[in-house]
Amino acid sequence: MSAFVRVCALSELEEDTPKRVELDGTPVSVVQTEGEVFAIHDICSHANVSLSEGEVEDCQIECWLHGSSFDLRTGKPSGLPATRPVPVYPVKIEGDDVLVSLNQES
Repeated sequence: MSAFVRVCALSELEEDTPKRVELDGTPVSVVQTEGEVFAIHDICSHANVSLSEGEVEDCQIECWLHGSSFDLRTGKPSGLPATRPVPVYPVKIEGDDVLVSLNQES
């Protein structure tokens, strides 16, 4: 099991602006939106590009290359051409620290 690891400060996150971090060699996109912080695998399951370069709206992150969208809560695609989900990871907030575990929630 992977323990929670600090990935950034909460104050470093801008609303609806993904931040790419590496956790044990795994690319993760950390997003603050709608009053919550989410962590999702940073690579699109369709095109193998960074999701953190995409836009966030309505708790979805959109891949900038082909427009696939993924739910930040579940990792499930909500728009084609992606059909496979991407992993999402548990997040804890402790003071100003954002901690993420690579244990998948879905």
